[in-house]
This record gives sequence, C-alpha cells and structure tokens, in this order.
Amino acid sequence: MQPVEVLRIAWEAIVKNKVRSLLTMLGIIIGVAAVIIMIAISAGTEATISDQITSLGSNLIYVTTSFSRMGPGMMSGNSGGLIYDDATAIEKQISGVKGVVVEQEATEPVKAGEVSLDSITISGTSPDFLAVRSITVKDGRYFTATDVQETKKVAVLGCVLAQELFGDTDPIGQSVLVGSTRLTVIGVLDQKGTVGEVDYDAYLYTPISVVLQKFNRTPFGRIRGDLVRMIYVQVDESANMDNVILQIQILLAKRHDVSLDNLDFTVTTQQDVIKTQESTTAAFRSLLAWVAGVSLIVGGIGIMNIMLVSVTERTREIGIRQSIGATPNDVRWQFLTEALLMSLVGGLIGIVVGIGGSRLYSAVSDMRTVIVPSSILLAFGSAAAVGAFFGFYPANRAAQLDPIDALRHE
Repeated sequence: MQPVEVLRIAWEAIVKNKVRSLLTMLGIIIGVAAVIIMIAISAGTEATISDQITSLGSNLIYVTTSFSRMGPGMMSGNSGGLIYDDATAIEKQISGVKGVVVEQEATEPVKAGEVSLDSITISGTSPDFLAVRSITVKDGRYFTATDVQETKKVAVLGCVLAQELFGDTDPIGQSVLVGSTRLTVIGVLDQKGTVGEVDYDAYLYTPISVVLQKFNRTPFGRIRGDLVRMIYVQVDESANMDNVILQIQILLAKRHDVSLDNLDFTVTTQQDVIKTQESTTAAFRSLLAWVAGVSLIVGGIGIMNIMLVSVTERTREIGIRQSIGATPNDVRWQFLTEALLMSLVGGLIGIVVGIGGSRLYSAVSDMRTVIVPSSILLAFGSAAAVGAFFGFYPANRAAQLDPIDALRHE
C-alpha cells in the first residue's frame, strides 16, 4: 500500500469520529502546551534575573568580605575583611580597572521642611558610582572626589525620594536633616527603577566618608580603617577579567597579611552570579518540564485506549482488507499512522495553545515569559514519540488478527 493511501485512510478514520478524536488528542494538546508554557515562564524568570544583574553595570567584579573570618580574635593585625582604603589601593595599583565603587548603607529618618520620612536608606558611595551603576543625573550634579575627601555634607536624591520630600519644588540647594546631620541637596538622579528588591529611586546618596563618619562609625575605624561590606570594580573592556581578578587577590592578600589559600574576602563576577541563578532556574525548569511531560504520557495512554477500541470496532474491516490482499504490515502501518496523525495534529494544536498561553500569561501577570524554540521542538518531538510508542501495540494487535476470524466478527 502506498504511503499516500495509508495517510488518506488514516485521516478519514480520524475525521469520521471528530469529537472522539479531539478528546483523544486533548491529553497531547495539554501536554505540549504545558511544556512550552512552563519552560517559557522559567526562561523568562532567568532572563529577568540576568537583566537585573547586568543593569547594575557592565564588566563588574564584586569583592566581598568573608564573614567567616570576622569572628572573635580575627580583628588583630591586618586581617579581618575589607576596609575603605582597600578600594583606593585597587583603583591606584591595579591595571585594567575602569572604576571602583564602595557602597555603605545606613537607615535613618529624613526630614525636609514639614515632611518627615522614616527608615530611608542612606547610601554612601564614591564618585565612580554613576558610571559603574549606569545611572545618570537628572538635575544638579553628583559629588566629586573632593567632596569625598573633605567629607562634605552633600546629598543626591533618587527621583522618587525627591518627589516625596519636595513635591514640585526644586530641591537643588535645599537642605535635608538625616538623623541629626544636615545635608545640602546638590542633585537628583534619573529614574533607575527597582532592581531585584532594591528601589534605587528611593535612596539618598551621600559621600561614603559622610556615612562612615556620621552613620556607620566602627570601634576599629581609627585603628584599621573603616570596614566596608563590598567593593565594586569595573573592568575596562580591553582588559583580561581573570588577570584583573588575580591582581586584586594578590594585592588584598598582601594588604591583609593572608595567603591566597586563606583569603578573608571573596571575588566574584556578574557572570558567576548569573551562572548560579541559571543553575537554580535550570533545575526548576527541568522539574516543570517533567511535570508537564506527564500530561503527554496520559495523552499517549488515551491514544492507545482509543486505538484498541478502534481495532475492535473495525475488526470486520480489517478482515476484508486482508482478504483482498492487504498484508499484516499494511494493516500495522495503517493503524500506526492513525495514532501518529492524532499525536502530530494534537502536537500542532498544542504548540499554538502553548505560544498563545505564554504570551497571555506575560500580558496578564507581572512575570516575563520567553518562548524557547528548543522547547517547541522538544514538545512536538515528544508528542510524535508518544504517538508511535502507544500506537504500536494496537497497530500490532490489528496486524495479527486472523482474516477468517475477522470476517466472522459481528
């Protein structure tokens, strides 16, 4: 029997029982759509996290204090974590560094005129903050290296905080009371938005020297220097990232009097953070895909069940075909093709539903979805495999029917 003839007969059998065929394909449709939607949600989450990390700046290295070395007895000598002077040393002594930023935060009440706000985050930073964080100034200016060195009591406001404190009044030149310290507003930043759980537009920015002196003074500051939690290093695009990291490790290990095998700080890159997030979301995505794949298996069982019913209903038809020359292989291919067609048609419908469902989910929710082309191929290929696997047994059973017994079947 010609392949075209096999396809025609199989399609006619499916169309003859439209409702039953559609209900049979429903499991495949749901399974394929679920695989596409679940992977799209997971990939969207991964892309959102990656965008948030890269939006903080490009080619960044994070130098972080290792808190495991900050216990009792670890503050003697030069060891015990990062200090503000480490950032200055990195900026002056490491080649390939484009900018260095130190951020130290405090939480204080802020008052401007009659407006009082509680628990505002005060971020002490250095002049390279704008370039490293890819933030621009909307009005006024940002503080300079001189402002930091002279511990000038100046402030730059996030756009949301400026609106809350001053409304439509120009805040440049106005003063704000931060805790018990009065600062002069010299600038307002452009909108940055929320990155992760940090709303940069609601921050008050001031020279890090002001924060260390007024809000975060430590008992060991005069002895060792002011402790800082993290140093951000922006690497020049032409520099070798690994080489810069090694230079930083050697420099700080020497300054802290520790060995390279026993550092009291850690050095990571944006790519390290992104890869960690990707490994987490990849495991979650695999779990979702397996859960969605169960629907495909259920759909395949449904196809096998209906095909067995079809073989029973068409036993006499099988006998007639065999009596006029159809071989067992012809019968087998006829029913196997019918099962495959139902799976493939169900798979195509499932792809349309999956793509549409992914876009609809993204439109009605706050979560981003990214349709992954490989998920479409995976889902459709799985549907075809399920159809072939679960359709083989009924097709083989039909091929093994005895022609005489089949003709006698009522």
